Amino acid sequence: MKPWEREYRRKTPKSKKMFARSAKLHVNGVSHNIRYFEPYPFVTESAAGRHLTDIDSNRYTDYWMGHWALILGHRPRAVRDALAAQISAGWMYGTLNEQTMDLSAMISEAVPAAERLRYVASGTEAAMYAVRLARAATGRRIIAKVDGGWHGYTSDLLKTINWPFSEPESTGMVNDDQVVSIPYNDIDGSISILERVKSDLAGIIIEPVLGGGGCIPAEVDYLRGMQEFAGRVGSLFMLDEIVTGFRFGYGCAYQTMGVDPDLVTLGKIVGGGMPVGVVCGREEIMRIANTSQMSRTDRCYVGGGTFSANPMSMVAGTATLRTLKESFQIYDRIGRMGDRIRDDMARILGDRVDATGMGSLFMTHFLSDGMDSVSNATQAAKCNQAALRDYHMRLMANDGIFFLPCKLGAISAAHTHGDVRELRAATERFASEALKS
Repeated sequence: MKPWEREYRRKTPKSKKMFARSAKLHVNGVSHNIRYFEPYPFVTESAAGRHLTDIDSNRYTDYWMGHWALILGHRPRAVRDALAAQISAGWMYGTLNEQTMDLSAMISEAVPAAERLRYVASGTEAAMYAVRLARAATGRRIIAKVDGGWHGYTSDLLKTINWPFSEPESTGMVNDDQVVSIPYNDIDGSISILERVKSDLAGIIIEPVLGGGGCIPAEVDYLRGMQEFAGRVGSLFMLDEIVTGFRFGYGCAYQTMGVDPDLVTLGKIVGGGMPVGVVCGREEIMRIANTSQMSRTDRCYVGGGTFSANPMSMVAGTATLRTLKESFQIYDRIGRMGDRIRDDMARILGDRVDATGMGSLFMTHFLSDGMDSVSNATQAAKCNQAALRDYHMRLMANDGIFFLPCKLGAISAAHTHGDVRELRAATERFASEALKS
């Protein structure tokens, strides 16, 4: 047993007992696959600001931040006050409400492509509907995604997520021949694949920063090349900004990259910590979902769902975006903290690592022999995952710093420069102790 595991077990006996109970009730003991980690996940009791506290009273500085959704930190006052006011008026209407219009007006003002919107309750649903809209708008079948691209659990896109990308991700899938995968940040390789399917290509969907695939920013020329190809062959260019929307500035990442998508998916930050997903885009595309004007044979059925645009999610999202708009200096501050962390990782761990990311998102990759950088999901997958897991678990057990093991980190407005210094000091201890051999 490694020293960090012994320490983790010593500090979390109640979590161990509680997880045993959870394992009897839930598949693998969790309700999201990535929330499980060995030897067992701690059980959270509360959260505030930049901290999580578990049922054993251990407090962690949190860089997971609710799947990277909590850009203002845990239970910020503006969101807490908005939710408290709304709950007294009702938390589930199932009807049209003004709260939806307030949030939509803010999104449409900040995101030029969002001429029309439709809410759902998760990013998975938003991606599912974006793909359906692309097929309906073009009358074609094939969707292109990138190796390592994550767009939720929709059957349309559950392909080429984990290495090796040639293997199926799941049983129970149908028609996965209608999805092709292209190499991230490789224009020539991508176009070579797309040329073979261009007559039946409905759309291309890409994350401006590859999230689950390694926190890797897209090269601007790559995005522009993919948009140019899609326009030339009559396909839609779609950007998944569920992670990146309102993360680096007040709007979407694409607005700084010189591209102009047909459809955009949003989530996470625009829900203010409440369930949300958004599919939005050009009016001429989104109108296909208008069941009042389009016949059953012509329409694209974008339902939404029971909890879509519920007033709690809408007021939480509005409070979050209003805070970001009124306190735009947040972006500069947390972006500089991200730069500092990436610089610290490179300085402390040297040529053992490549610290990827952009702005307030970052990830440390422990390079395998023969590697010098990470620019796509294939390279990220070939890094030393065991070393990264040891690093994250040691931080958790010894230093009270929480990353979901082997996942990227997100800085929130609640984090401080003191937290960055503590992470740097903990990393220095890791480097001197765990990597000295």
